[in-house]
Amino acid sequence: MPSTPPSLTLADAVDRASALAASGERRLLGLVGPPGAGKSTLSAVLAERVGDRMVVAGMDGFHLANAELIRLGRRDRKGAPDTFDVDGYVTLLRRLREQQQPLYAPRFDRDLEESIGSTVLIEPNIPLVVTEGNYLLFDEHGWDAVRPELDEVWYLQVDDVERRRRLVHRRLGHGDTPEHAEQWVHTVDEANALRVAAARARADRIVEMP
Repeated sequence: MPSTPPSLTLADAVDRASALAASGERRLLGLVGPPGAGKSTLSAVLAERVGDRMVVAGMDGFHLANAELIRLGRRDRKGAPDTFDVDGYVTLLRRLREQQQPLYAPRFDRDLEESIGSTVLIEPNIPLVVTEGNYLLFDEHGWDAVRPELDEVWYLQVDDVERRRRLVHRRLGHGDTPEHAEQWVHTVDEANALRVAAARARADRIVEMP
């Protein structure tokens, strides 16, 4: 049986990220976990503590546009592994590894439910780039090319009941109806969560999220 990755508390995670930023060379840190696990929350905590030595370039910026998902017949399962521009994401990670000039990454706008290009500036002197998303350890649909580009990947673990509550609350906050929010979380989000959890043992660390 595969060994269980070592665990980090939130304080441990901050210390480890600070050490990566102080290493003197470009490091790429991945934060992975099922929808609602707290990836954006941890990214914000690390950004506050590590400061201008890190920047966040999220996987969600590579969501396919809604119009393209409609054309492909995948709009009702947005967020599934095959609804992203995986090649574009991998290309960005490789460019970050070789970076010698400023680069721009896209950002996903949850209010618009669309990605906006060239909104995250990444300067070449930033030592730590944090990228977060569901499928950093996935091995289908081209996602297997992601892990080799990352120095470390941390899996975020949180109570499933609390995680689903957060997801429903998030959708309500962006204008969804209670009925549709519950349906989406228990069908689309939970199907994706099972895929993500299956790769947990491949992470370098487990972060116990509150």
